[in-house]
Amino acid sequence: MDKLSVIAVVLALVALVGGSVLKGAGLSGLWSPAAFAIVIVGTFAAIMLQTPITTFRRAWKIVRWVFRPPASDARAQITRFVQWSTVARRHGLLALEIEVDRQHDPLLRKGLQMVVDGVEPETIRQMLEIEVHGHSQRDLAAAKVFEGMGIYAPTLGIIGAVLGLMAVMKNLADPSRLGQGIAAAFTATIYGIGAANLMFLPMAAKLKSLVNAQTHEREMLVEGLIAIAQGENPRNIEVRLNGYLH
Repeated sequence: MDKLSVIAVVLALVALVGGSVLKGAGLSGLWSPAAFAIVIVGTFAAIMLQTPITTFRRAWKIVRWVFRPPASDARAQITRFVQWSTVARRHGLLALEIEVDRQHDPLLRKGLQMVVDGVEPETIRQMLEIEVHGHSQRDLAAAKVFEGMGIYAPTLGIIGAVLGLMAVMKNLADPSRLGQGIAAAFTATIYGIGAANLMFLPMAAKLKSLVNAQTHEREMLVEGLIAIAQGENPRNIEVRLNGYLH
């Protein structure tokens, strides 16, 4: 669990609700079914129109990373590569075949199988780098779904405010309803700007940073596999891969 993300969500709610109460608008000032329909439902409609269905589905699969980032233990993996290199130098690459089925990461399992099969190091690099790049682009596109929602939400908030003011204009003959009508109109703006800056855009930025970190780690895995295939000294492999930790 990412405690920082949980704290951030709590602080965002405190800032929004607390600010509304302290400014005298009260909790009721933040509730507007019409504004919710225009801004939130409208934002989802816009992003669904923009995004391919596979990317949209992927976005909602990785959104949990905001609170539960993918498990990662690069140091343990480096130690594993050093052990594999030692085994390969003593007993040959075929001695690593037993390790292939033990790997849960598809990329690592595929790469280690190619090493065992004696595939040329450069061929291994080309094939794995294509896979790493494709995986990275897919997840970055999914993260940008929330970035797009952060772009659309404020604009739809303005649309909601304009629609609310149009309704107010129709009731100019009744001054007692003007204040309440104008306040309700600007609630849509709060929804749009608040959702974008307190939720959608920060989520997108966090997901993109996690995808980049995951890509960096996958590049380390590729380098480790290539080094084993080339028969490098285990100590040199450890020094090289430790560079990825910094």
